[in-house]
Amino acid sequence: MTDVQLGMPQFPAPDYPADVRARLEADAREVIARYPDSRSALLPLLHLVQSEEGHVTATGIRFCAELLELTTAEVTAVATFYTMYRRGPSGDYQVGVCTNTLCAVLGGDAIFETLREHLGVANGGTTEDGRVTLEHIECNAACDFAPVVMVNWEFFDNQTPQSAKDLVDDLRAGRPVQPTRGARLCTFKETARILAGFPDQRPGAVEESGGAGPATLAGLRLARGEGPAARVGPPRGAPAQDGRPARRQEGEE
Repeated sequence: MTDVQLGMPQFPAPDYPADVRARLEADAREVIARYPDSRSALLPLLHLVQSEEGHVTATGIRFCAELLELTTAEVTAVATFYTMYRRGPSGDYQVGVCTNTLCAVLGGDAIFETLREHLGVANGGTTEDGRVTLEHIECNAACDFAPVVMVNWEFFDNQTPQSAKDLVDDLRAGRPVQPTRGARLCTFKETARILAGFPDQRPGAVEESGGAGPATLAGLRLARGEGPAARVGPPRGAPAQDGRPARRQEGEE
């Protein structure tokens, strides 16, 4: 197989058109300014270039390398390591079916096979209308709600083959789709821009997300030097829900 068939970037790569380059560079400079070491901005910058074309292209890799003073080999190594970065064109909606052990035995395998036949695509394939890319994914830490389907990294819990078929049909028809938790879905490109660190500009989307939980907010306050983190669990020694004493955390006396 050729490098193109393997989805590997081709070098030397062309640059973005001047207007696109100027717009992306302004966004990239904003991201880079958030980090003491500019190299730490590589992951969000890869999301930024992915938001432009829907996958990480050779041009996007060149762009990241130039702004961060890295080699294209260094950027490519990162872009090809993480599965969240796409190496080739894909759909507006990335539909991932968890097929790890718990989801699989509770119906994940059946859901994946149902969607594969229903959409007429193989793993990693995209429907002819460019709307949906199907893939099986690794555990996403939502085992209590198995079997889980994710669309553009948003959770759809306790799925069945029929509910998953209804979900992809709605996506392809352009009907509104609401995840189990969080804001309503946006496209993969829009998701990539949010992951790059830019706010979701859709009216009401931030409120729909539900906000951060108490543990996240406690950690944020501590990071800002606003005092010790508030305890978000039961006091030390208090009975747990099962009646047993709460376990000590490492470092507690």
